Amino acid sequence: MALQPSFQRALVIAGTYEAPHTLEVFLDYVCPFSAKIALAIDKVLKPLFAPGGKYAGKVKVIFRNQVQPWHASSTFVHEAGLAVARVAPDDFWKFSLALFAKQGEYFDIPTSTLTPTQIREKLTALVAETIGDDKAAPFKDLVTLKSSPNGGVAVTDDLKYTIKFSRQNGIHVSPTVLWDGLIANEISSSWGEKEWTEFLEKKVTV
Repeated sequence: MALQPSFQRALVIAGTYEAPHTLEVFLDYVCPFSAKIALAIDKVLKPLFAPGGKYAGKVKVIFRNQVQPWHASSTFVHEAGLAVARVAPDDFWKFSLALFAKQGEYFDIPTSTLTPTQIREKLTALVAETIGDDKAAPFKDLVTLKSSPNGGVAVTDDLKYTIKFSRQNGIHVSPTVLWDGLIANEISSSWGEKEWTEFLEKKVTV
């Protein structure tokens, strides 16, 4: 499916945007099953789609932010991901993996006594730790509330885009995976190298 130009550098996390086949992964940073599939993408798929890999130039992976509002912190962690996509697009996947690794700190109970500002400060610290202190200040600026009482933050419009995209395409939960625009219900977060290899052998036709 389409991806607006401002996101192409950051959210194509494996392969190249021009690749004819598309694997879209709708993931929530505070979903344990999303974290599992993210690790599989990093360890199994990225090498296959990278230069020299078996499917180089044939398949791309697009990260789709899937906010799940029944987790109170989901909005804040996805704001963070989208802010990193702006500040340091080449580090988006690195930050995402770090956030998945520490997702337990942003679960419902650990964040239940924190204010939104405290959660954003915690995410700012993770940015500094993961992709550099020099990125923390511009990141914090993007996730700081505007002067308008109900105006959101600088990446609120980006967040709206991702939520509208999911809603119009009937994506309700994470992880959901699409192959060339259609939901691939057979894909599981428990898949390892064997299952992914078999899937790609059947699906890649170019």
